[in-house]
Amino acid sequence: MLLELFLSAFVTLFVVIDPPGCAPIYAGLTTHAAPALRRSMALRACLIAGIILAVFALFGADLLDALHIELDAFRIAGGIMLFLIALDMVFEKRTQRRADRAEKVREDPEHEDVAVFPMAMPMLAGPGAIASIMLLEGSATGVGGTLTVLAALVAVLLLTLLALLAASPLMRLFGAQVEAVITRLLGVLLAALAVQYVIDGLRGSFL
Repeated sequence: MLLELFLSAFVTLFVVIDPPGCAPIYAGLTTHAAPALRRSMALRACLIAGIILAVFALFGADLLDALHIELDAFRIAGGIMLFLIALDMVFEKRTQRRADRAEKVREDPEHEDVAVFPMAMPMLAGPGAIASIMLLEGSATGVGGTLTVLAALVAVLLLTLLALLAASPLMRLFGAQVEAVITRLLGVLLAALAVQYVIDGLRGSFL
């Protein structure tokens, strides 16, 4: 059913893109930016990330075919990669790496506009998100399935945009501890989804 596909795609993309984890990083990157510039960069970051992920959703299967890679093999590889990301989220290593990357960008005067790097790529449209959107599209059937996955992507990016726009006041309101708890919970959920991808890939390859 399309509703089940939408929910699966929405949860997967929400966990991988991780709006609650990106928001405090964005707040730190744009501390000294004017409010209008912060809004503009958040909008462009989500738009660029959406275009990148939509391209992989629509043409990722053709890329796999050109490389002679079966979808089940990609499911297994993508599941393993997502599981590693989940471990990083549970043990807060992913958040630390994002913070370190953001600090390097902040110290570099040539990277005042953070919309493209590091926000659009690799924070929003990173390897995990690209693998996820291709896996989800591979499980979709027909035009309806493709539009459902893209609709889930749009919904997640809209929530991400809201999180980025509200990043500074939310950080002042909740603090870093709440964000850490949310990230760990999402990491556990992502680990289960990753294992399911691997199981589906093994089942398709050997059964």
